[in-house]
Amino acid sequence: MIEIIEHGAIHEIRLARPPVNALNPELLGALVAALDAAPRNGARGLVLSGSEKVFSGGLDVPFLMGQDRDGLAACWGLFFEAARALARSPVPVAAAIAGHNPAGGCVLALCCDHRVMARGAFRIGLNETQVGLVVPDAIQYLLRRTVGAHRAERLVVPGLMVESEQALQLGLVDELADPDQVLAEALRWLGSLLALPSGPMLATRQIARADLVQALDGFGPAEMESFLAGWYSADSQAALRELMTRLKK
Repeated sequence: MIEIIEHGAIHEIRLARPPVNALNPELLGALVAALDAAPRNGARGLVLSGSEKVFSGGLDVPFLMGQDRDGLAACWGLFFEAARALARSPVPVAAAIAGHNPAGGCVLALCCDHRVMARGAFRIGLNETQVGLVVPDAIQYLLRRTVGAHRAERLVVPGLMVESEQALQLGLVDELADPDQVLAEALRWLGSLLALPSGPMLATRQIARADLVQALDGFGPAEMESFLAGWYSADSQAALRELMTRLKK
């Protein structure tokens, strides 16, 4: 589910659940554990990466559709736990996005300090409304924080996915690289950050990212209940069943 590759003081946490790194409880739990363990194992910086053509396809919808309400809540809760673990990481995290990155995968990338995406016809975005899901405020905040309120609204309401060049123009990602150089650029960025005096850099980073942590902490039991009510609404279920039909094809 997870591969750890050490690049000196920078550890790469690679999502490894073929074919598209769909986020299920096992993968999410492994990611949370890896993020927790890495600093104790000497990591001063982290790269979160995926496969060559898909960083992550987002939450595993077929798995979720087979769950009862408690199982559904548990999986979504674990997803938010993973997002919080990235946001709270005591060391900087760069996302190496070497392919498409919709929905939940995009959320994880938005929780990282820096995003490097592959140049080319790869798409990224929060496309939840296109499959019948409400985007909670905590997740919308991540997008607003990154691209600004007006641009975030224009992206999230219709569930737009944008290609890498436009993602860079919007500020959704921080830089582009050739697909085979995405990891190298993420490592380079982290290396430049780690060359700074460590204490002041880390303390400043913690202050700068406090709002990110606070926003994700704001997704509590009431917000979960509201989200689940939306999941079970008639129009959401119809859209999700249509998605399941497309996936089977």
